[in-house]
Amino acid sequence: MELSALRIFKAVAEEGSVTLAAARLNRVQSNVSARLTQLEESLGVTLFHRAGRGLRITAEGDRLLAYADRLLQLADEAQAAMRLDQQPAGQLRIGAMETTAAARLPKVLAAFNRAYPQVDLVLETGPTDHLLDGVLRHRLDVALVAAPVPHGELEQQPVFAEELVLITGPAHPAVHGPRDVARRNLLVFRSGCTYRRRLEAWFAEADVAPGRISEFGTFEAIIGCVAAGMGVALMPMEIISQRKLGRTIRVHTLPPAVAHVETMLVWRKDVLHHPARAAFAASLAPAN
Repeated sequence: MELSALRIFKAVAEEGSVTLAAARLNRVQSNVSARLTQLEESLGVTLFHRAGRGLRITAEGDRLLAYADRLLQLADEAQAAMRLDQQPAGQLRIGAMETTAAARLPKVLAAFNRAYPQVDLVLETGPTDHLLDGVLRHRLDVALVAAPVPHGELEQQPVFAEELVLITGPAHPAVHGPRDVARRNLLVFRSGCTYRRRLEAWFAEADVAPGRISEFGTFEAIIGCVAAGMGVALMPMEIISQRKLGRTIRVHTLPPAVAHVETMLVWRKDVLHHPARAAFAASLAPAN
């Protein structure tokens, strides 16, 4: 198998479309289709099911994708190891929780870009579980996620200490425990978010039933709906402080077991040589 064919296959698998993969790879669509067909014929398996205008990966394709991720990562690592100057360069794919990306990363990324202009930064946001999967599957080089990180395959470096607070509408009475917000709607990020799990566990441990659980894609939407009285949410205090939201919402402190959480930088242990990743990790140490 050629690495170029695996790169095409990986792009199609991630995009779910030959057209989108061709645009991403800057190739003509017919070339992508032909290379994909050649790969399927050489392996003797069907890698995708055609579903309307899109593609759905098969079980065989999913199995190949795991190997493709590893092979392509090793090829990139080998290429980086052969650079004589060993200076950070090339693409660095960073994953981060949305609140971390908004509150903590702008100055970090700006400083890193000034120090290492040859590194192309790509930032993806999402909940912790999604980001961990991205690192484990070689889709991301590093990720900033909430502790704990129960994966022995990953190196971990603590970088930020966050205080989580409960936020409600501005007129809401003081909250001393889950019973003070019983039956209130929980406004949360999608499944896989560590902060969401903490909020749900806080209610469950007190045997208090919340109202409906409403999922949102952005923290701005969550804060806006909390301010409008739609429900309650858990949010890093850093986000609230930076945006000076004291007049639009009310902040309630929580017990340390719920409130205190570390943000960890994680990467795969078996990717030994990655100058850009090493430089990024160094830029975040010691913990801020």
